[in-house]
Amino acid sequence: MTTVPELDDHDLDVVDEASVSLFEGDEGGLEYGQRHALVTLLKQRFISARTHPRDWRVLVEHERILRSRLNDLFLDLQIDRGREVAWKRQATSETGSRFPTLLYDAAWSREETLVLVHLRDRLRAGLASGDSRVFIDREDIVEYVASFRPGHATDEAGDEKRARNAVLSVVKAGLLIGTAGDERYEISEAVEPLLPLELLQELLEALQRANGTEVQPAEDEPGDLFDESGEEQG
Repeated sequence: MTTVPELDDHDLDVVDEASVSLFEGDEGGLEYGQRHALVTLLKQRFISARTHPRDWRVLVEHERILRSRLNDLFLDLQIDRGREVAWKRQATSETGSRFPTLLYDAAWSREETLVLVHLRDRLRAGLASGDSRVFIDREDIVEYVASFRPGHATDEAGDEKRARNAVLSVVKAGLLIGTAGDERYEISEAVEPLLPLELLQELLEALQRANGTEVQPAEDEPGDLFDESGEEQG
């Protein structure tokens, strides 16, 4: 099967200037850059000015029309302008009835969720201390996940493997910035607005009850790991 390469930035400019008709029989009304941003929003958990700079610029410039196209699919566009992050979520009916669902809800695993909780905690603590960028070691994350192992658990090697795989999954999602072989990562600012906080809190409470452990909040942020004062999260 022949692989057709994606258009690069130069090609995009040429296409955008030429026409909104991009192929024979094309009845779409969006330019190539707008379509590209829309597809990226649909495919990725999030886009940001850092991870998808061109798509982010298009989104900011054409927010209304892209929001409209997502709404046509029963999806709601969420934007955190301060962190320059955007993501979509399933729209909720005013009557409480369910809309047809396009999104595949791939839930985070237990270990992945613990990784995200730890990253959010570290990110907020670092930013509160004045750091413009917050970094974390792989072993720090693995040790945090290990702290939630039940006392009766005996498969220590298996648990560690799952923790390390969880780190790789979060790297793949773009919430840890670096490569799979790195020992140290930068925490993406997208972590905070993207976390479904109520579900994370429920999971942590369940883990605490099962393990007899407690989450230790950052010293400069006592007890407010899930205290969210910003816009509603997706």
